[in-house]
Amino acid sequence: MDGMNVVGDLFGAGKMFLPQVVKSARVMKKAVAYLNPYIELEKVEGQSNGKILMVTVKGDVHDIGKNIVGVVLACNGFEVFDLGVMVSVEKILEAVKEHNIDIIGMSGLITPSLDEMVHNVKTFHREGLTIPAIIGGATCSKIHTAVKIAPHYPHGAIYIADASRAVPMVSKLVNNETRQATIDETYAEYDIMREKRLSQTKRKTIVSIEAARENRCKHDWENYTPFTPNVLGRQVFDDYPLEDLVERIDWIPFFRSWELHGHYPEILNDNVVGEEARKLFSDGKAMLDTIIKEKWLTAKGVIGLFPANTVNHDDIELYTDESRTTVEMTTHHLRMQLERVGNDNFCLADFVAPKDSGVADYMGGFAVTAGHGIDEHIARFEANHDDYNAIMLKCLADRLAEAFAERMHERVRKEFWGYAADEVLDNEALIRERYKGIRPAPGYPACPDHTEKGLLWDLLKPDETIDLNITESFAMYPTAAVSGWYFAHPKSRYFGVTNIGKDQVEDYAKRKGMSLAEAEKWLAPVLDYDPE
Repeated sequence: MDGMNVVGDLFGAGKMFLPQVVKSARVMKKAVAYLNPYIELEKVEGQSNGKILMVTVKGDVHDIGKNIVGVVLACNGFEVFDLGVMVSVEKILEAVKEHNIDIIGMSGLITPSLDEMVHNVKTFHREGLTIPAIIGGATCSKIHTAVKIAPHYPHGAIYIADASRAVPMVSKLVNNETRQATIDETYAEYDIMREKRLSQTKRKTIVSIEAARENRCKHDWENYTPFTPNVLGRQVFDDYPLEDLVERIDWIPFFRSWELHGHYPEILNDNVVGEEARKLFSDGKAMLDTIIKEKWLTAKGVIGLFPANTVNHDDIELYTDESRTTVEMTTHHLRMQLERVGNDNFCLADFVAPKDSGVADYMGGFAVTAGHGIDEHIARFEANHDDYNAIMLKCLADRLAEAFAERMHERVRKEFWGYAADEVLDNEALIRERYKGIRPAPGYPACPDHTEKGLLWDLLKPDETIDLNITESFAMYPTAAVSGWYFAHPKSRYFGVTNIGKDQVEDYAKRKGMSLAEAEKWLAPVLDYDPE
């Protein structure tokens, strides 16, 4: 443990890289596992700098970042209790009492998790908890913690950006002499951030939804002829060859997962991180070869292309066939509402021809996963106290899923829809999205409502066709998965919907058959007002 404390100190000082720390933890855990029977026999308590509870919150299933933080904390002498994924606040409270926890760590990947964290800290406060909570995950941020989470918990709800910052903060929070001063200092910073955010919001001009629609992205529909897909309807790919996905992997997020930042392949020759990046890349490529050779993972996907037209400006009807008499379903989309002088107020529905234009247009959807089969290998690594390879496998599965989404979109453009049959782009150009058409995902900037993923599931039935499911918060599992819509219009582009007004939310709720309160709950991250 003294040796691991040195490792932790070096990592905190920026003198060790995360992959080295996780490898060191593998040695530590095996040593501890060997010594445990003797420790128990002698009835000697193990060294512990504090007890930390780690969870991925209810409705969410992604845990790579949480696991990394847990490993780093364990390397620094903290006793870590990891409850896994989709953990309810009731289970958190039970574990806090059972293990006499010092700090609660909550993580989440999808935006509904942010609301779940708010619910959790409110419950902690109501139930009389006085221990600090640390907040992390891809969708969370310091500003969100300051504005939405911390005000509901006076005992410390503190954002931690990455594993390298976890140990110094947790060390201060478990220490009786430094805890309150640390919380006070952090909350003083959060107060300033909240005030600044409030003043920024006041300076932004929100136009009415009618004005935003008037300023929509307009097209010459009279002279536009959509490309008729070569294959209409659903197609299922039950065991897509993994070797076909390797060349489509974007390696930059792989290195970022391990907190090695830089552009690939330049990162391999970087003066600071190059040596460790090369070792990590070599390990990753070796495991990838094994994954493919021994079929550790199975890639499955379902896509669908359908006749479609926009209705009511912001909704899109998908039809069962070319007669366009039967509506398969209606998807709902949100429009940019910030004032945009000289620019369009985009909505995804702008990229599909209006029904009253007489133009027969099309739209598609997809859901893919590369996560089937992963659990048995993760269990094998974890049973052998091998966090390094467990995390490596999860990272590679995520990369393969993204590569699968990229490859399927490429085939849609060139084969199944066929509107870009002569496309010739290298992987760099594909990563930079230099192709025609887009594949936005429900819950992300262009369509920030996660509940639309439920409609995508009704349309493609991934749960039935490829055993890809969604939680009550619309997180996908297996976690190595990507889903979204296909748009082919040559002017279609990615954009972000933020700061939407109450008039649009009321209109949107009506169109979806939702209550206003429910719509506000799901759209909380992009609202320009505080719901009553």
